[in-house]
Amino acid sequence: KIKNSHLYCLPLWKELQLFFRFEFSLTPGKKNIEEEFASSPLAPADSLWTTDATSSVRLRMEEGCLDEPITVHQMFKASVEKYGHMHALASKKNKKWEKITFIEYYQFCWTAARSFIKLGLERFHGVAILGFNSAEWFFSAVGAIMAGGIMTGIYATNSPEACQYVANDSKANIIVVENQNQLDKILQIRERLPHLKAIVQYSGQLQQKISNLYSWEDFMDLGLDIPEKQLEDIISSQRANQCCVLIYTSGTTGNPKGVMLSHDNITWTASHASMVGEVQPADTKQESLVSYLPLSHIAAQIYDLWTGIMFGELVYFAQPDALKGSLVNTLREVCPTSHMGVPRVWEKMMEKIKQGISQCGYVKKKLMTWAMSVSLEANQKDDEKPFLFSLADSLVLQRLRAELGLSCCQKFFSGAAPIGSETVQFFLGLNIRLYEAYGMSESTGPHFMSGPKAYKLPSCGKVVPGCRYKMANVDSEGTGEICFWGRNIFMGFLNMEDKTREALDEDGWLHSGDLGKIDEEGFLYITGRMKELIITAGGENVPPVPIEEAVKKELPIISNAMLIGDKRKFLSMLLTLKCCVDTETMEPTEELSVEAVDFCRQLGSQATKVSDIIERKDKEVYQAIQEGINRVNSAATSHAQRIQKWTIVRKDFSVSGGELGPTMKLHRPVVLQMYHKVIESLYQE
Repeated sequence: KIKNSHLYCLPLWKELQLFFRFEFSLTPGKKNIEEEFASSPLAPADSLWTTDATSSVRLRMEEGCLDEPITVHQMFKASVEKYGHMHALASKKNKKWEKITFIEYYQFCWTAARSFIKLGLERFHGVAILGFNSAEWFFSAVGAIMAGGIMTGIYATNSPEACQYVANDSKANIIVVENQNQLDKILQIRERLPHLKAIVQYSGQLQQKISNLYSWEDFMDLGLDIPEKQLEDIISSQRANQCCVLIYTSGTTGNPKGVMLSHDNITWTASHASMVGEVQPADTKQESLVSYLPLSHIAAQIYDLWTGIMFGELVYFAQPDALKGSLVNTLREVCPTSHMGVPRVWEKMMEKIKQGISQCGYVKKKLMTWAMSVSLEANQKDDEKPFLFSLADSLVLQRLRAELGLSCCQKFFSGAAPIGSETVQFFLGLNIRLYEAYGMSESTGPHFMSGPKAYKLPSCGKVVPGCRYKMANVDSEGTGEICFWGRNIFMGFLNMEDKTREALDEDGWLHSGDLGKIDEEGFLYITGRMKELIITAGGENVPPVPIEEAVKKELPIISNAMLIGDKRKFLSMLLTLKCCVDTETMEPTEELSVEAVDFCRQLGSQATKVSDIIERKDKEVYQAIQEGINRVNSAATSHAQRIQKWTIVRKDFSVSGGELGPTMKLHRPVVLQMYHKVIESLYQE
């Protein structure tokens, strides 16, 4: 049965042509895949790393990590053989979900690949994708790799200058943009992109006629005269130890670094990382998820795109305004079986739930508070759950999870940044276990993971099966730098030999720059980041994150806390208050959040705006904050780790403001520069 997928505007006769070409190329069993494996040995390589996109690397194949290396195309083809007629992608058009199968998914990627070839995509040159998650994003990503290019995501929030750096560094021949807004950025910098041959827009009508600018429909028609054999020859020339993806770090200091990932990095990690999270293959039980986090970040790309192909998952695409409020509506409609969020997303969800509970009547509020306390207590123990827990869950908590669209969800993941203990415990109160993943772009995402059989608070789980770790420069308390080894370790930084040598030691171990401890059971606990480690003028080493988290836990009015004190005589802190956000611009406003206002009311303060507190030096609020700081200080391990001064800044940190990265991670160097004068005033005698 062939559906007329009008969503992607391919005429039916072209679909038939693609369908029969593909159907007859797949015979029952594994013959085709085995033949393809046999014809694809690894490219010659002597070194574990390179900085040249056209080079290959030696894979870290050893006992416990001997799986056959495969390319992205081989992975996709194997999945189509297993899951071909199952639904793969779902996009909402005209208020209806339109789905395509894995066979159709593969066909669209194949068509996109031929069109990239037609546009002149050169081997190992970039195809940059700039826009919100969509089926077309996926087609462009896989199609670019099939056509012999290197897929490069660009953050949708990037400025034109930041887009220019990534597109130029990756030698992008084609840039795929979402809409006019993203197109405008590229048009501003087009003259500074010597490798650029064409731009493709995948959403909305083209508003102007420009040479080498194509609508998605026109783009998909372009390559129909490219011979099938031409694409097949390119695919068959690809090797698993060659580069196929570039992930650009957010670049808090200096230019972003292009993390080169091989086919094997992608395919091996998609297979192994999911084992800890107990992701089910579709022929056992099809998993479903909602794609909404930036695909230019490795966490979302592995979770949504590559694992989706490997395990035959059904991926629903959220609306572009997902993080402005529509995500919950999508979750309610879809009811995914697994869900991932960065810590800030889980925090915002927590704040929203707290706000809803605070507006309930007395009896309902008491009932919810009781149910959550019972759940938290039960989930913090390894014992069998008591009857009271089952009662609380069925009467109250199931309904709360349904309100969030998580009633069918079995697995909840948090990644990209450390998550606070308050958030973890809050969700345990909803009978939701957040499984934390820890890794880097340079480790193709997760190197350690929590899961149903590897869960222990406040750790971020155990090493992914097939990967290894070691601790470098371990101190007397057992804390050292976490180092990684495995098939997931990147090829090197594009054109950056010095940076690559900094990241990889002489033996090929990747140094994370993070400090941690491993317990006797193999669970990892992150204690800080070497680059973030504050070394006071007195020589005291202070990890800032635990202190910042403690302040936020003590003071529900605080949104962000940043510890200051490197090369200083004492520690100080910048604080921001919880505020409402403009749903259009995502900019923090002056208005305090419901939770912040409630906090003020309990103190006897009538403040409703940030200015009410700062300009009037609100006595009640300032006293409450000082008392909270005092409580944190009382638990400090030394006098040098106490916060001596603090100040409230006028505006909460945000992505648009530059203080937070695309995954809501704090950009400390940016904050230090932005608030230089404020910080200096804290240290004036």
